[in-house]
Amino acid sequence: MVSIFITAFVLVLAILLLSGIGLYFWQKTATDTSERILPPSPDFHGLFGPSKNEMKTQAEIERAALAASSLLDRARAGDKSALIDAKQTGDADLYDRVLNGLVERADSDAALLSLMSFIAQNDLRVSAALARAAVASWQESPSREGTAKALHFAALSDDADLYGETVELALGLWRAGKLANVSPDELRALFDGEFWILSARTRSSGAGFVLKRTLDSARRELEAHIGSPSVSEGNSPNEALPHGRASDTN
Repeated sequence: MVSIFITAFVLVLAILLLSGIGLYFWQKTATDTSERILPPSPDFHGLFGPSKNEMKTQAEIERAALAASSLLDRARAGDKSALIDAKQTGDADLYDRVLNGLVERADSDAALLSLMSFIAQNDLRVSAALARAAVASWQESPSREGTAKALHFAALSDDADLYGETVELALGLWRAGKLANVSPDELRALFDGEFWILSARTRSSGAGFVLKRTLDSARRELEAHIGSPSVSEGNSPNEALPHGRASDTN
């Protein structure tokens, strides 16, 4: 009987000993595994979070705001070179704000003409605000040279509606005899030539389609005064090149 108790005691002791050893090694393995798991990088913002290059520090944001404020102040002071610096930032919205500031600053025809020349010489983008200012100035004093510039800047704005409005204004001035030194043939050539300055995307848009119909109507009216139509009505409302050549591209 005593031997049975002794055997049972030894067996229980062995089981406890083995359990303790097993628990020890299990805890050790778990500790080693947790130590090998590195904490997340401070630059990690989740699987779909912004990348490091897309994020801006508060200091960078403040520097950009300060630079923008400086450019706008220069524009309001009439410093046209601010427009070149605004272009170099790659911020289209800032560029437009600087250009609009310069347009507001151009309070005379001479100042506006100077701004237009600066933009043309430096191959800078024309905004709708500048184009509308150029058209408004031309309306006040229509001339042969002013007509070409107004149409050119309206086209450079890449705004089909604005270009169409300018075409209709020019046609109205011509009907009223205020463009007596501009022949019907010359005016039609201007309408067609400047049309191609608009981007392909703008020409193929809904507004572009309306513009093509406006141009087609203008051609017909002007050609009636020329006496020898050079653009076939069969091309309407497709894009037509000056001298009756139909476009083979969109």
